[in-house]
Amino acid sequence: QLVVAPDTDAPSNTSRTELIVVLSLAVAAGLAVKLPALFGLPLSPDEEVPSFYFRNASLFVFPLLAVYFLWKRGSGVVSGLWLALPFAAGAVFANVYPFRTASNTEVLTALHLPIALWLAVGFAYVRSRWFADGGRMNFVRFSGELAIYYVLIALGGGVLTAFTFLMFGAIEMNPDWFVAGWLIPCGAAGAVIIGSWLVEAKQSVIENMAPVLTRLFTPLFTVLLLVFLATMAWTGSPIDVRREVLIAFDLLLVLVVGLVLYAASARDPQRPPDFFDGLQLLLVVSALVVDALALAAIAARISEFGFTPNRVAALGENFILLINLTWSAWLYARFLRGSGSFAALEQWQIAYLPVYSMWAAFVVVVFPPVFGYR
Repeated sequence: QLVVAPDTDAPSNTSRTELIVVLSLAVAAGLAVKLPALFGLPLSPDEEVPSFYFRNASLFVFPLLAVYFLWKRGSGVVSGLWLALPFAAGAVFANVYPFRTASNTEVLTALHLPIALWLAVGFAYVRSRWFADGGRMNFVRFSGELAIYYVLIALGGGVLTAFTFLMFGAIEMNPDWFVAGWLIPCGAAGAVIIGSWLVEAKQSVIENMAPVLTRLFTPLFTVLLLVFLATMAWTGSPIDVRREVLIAFDLLLVLVVGLVLYAASARDPQRPPDFFDGLQLLLVVSALVVDALALAAIAARISEFGFTPNRVAALGENFILLINLTWSAWLYARFLRGSGSFAALEQWQIAYLPVYSMWAAFVVVVFPPVFGYR
């Protein structure tokens, strides 16, 4: 008797439905970027991009990403309505204040609003498992994996952009209006949805990538921080506290925290400590010293020249990172000595996550009126 095996490569109806939903939301995100043009805020390659787009960039995509997760997790309408509140609040505070063009408070709002709203996306992702069943750590994994996929998609988009210029240049046409007005902004928005779907679809593949990436970049960042500290001690040069420098330092420290989180998500909590755990502790301690030096430089600048929104924001962010790194170093040291568990470090990291979003929301809501929108 001849038995015909089912075609396991053919997508199921559920897969087709999800693909349609994802593509629809990605197109909607791209069109959302173009929607302000109907109200006199076009994206043109010949003109400066209105600051409105920078302030609202996350609002073009994150609500639609939350819709995708609510649909995929089978969440009810009530959950969706509750999650709409932070996005509505974000839209209000990003646009109601009379910002001066390219002011410090406007830039801070543009940088901090995505951090604040990412927590709402996290609630949509984990549904009701935020405080149980490893929900928060799953969201940490998702965030790191999405970043990887997004970079890969962006690299592909760069190749597509280059070929677009090449082909249209061959017929003596300038595609700037299409690339700057449609391809890049719409593609950047839609790629967040597509990348999230890829993470969900290829979970097992990326889980094998997580430990490889952490073991690759942990020693590299450790060496970078140690060389920086040694150079700083040798030359006696203080840390510059310009806005660009402060942002770069904060990004570096956030990357260190991200590496610790990502390493925790890829590690078996029951495994005994090894050399890599000692390297992680060295990375955390090095970042802690850099953070303390940055805090001292910011405090000295404030005492000499007074408060500005950039300095206060940097002071708060570095202080929050200092607390996280200090306690992480303590928990890592206890784990290496055998007097503590790795699970305690993991629980501390995921419990601390909302602090970043709460501080970001505070900057968005409070800083503009307190500092006179300057």
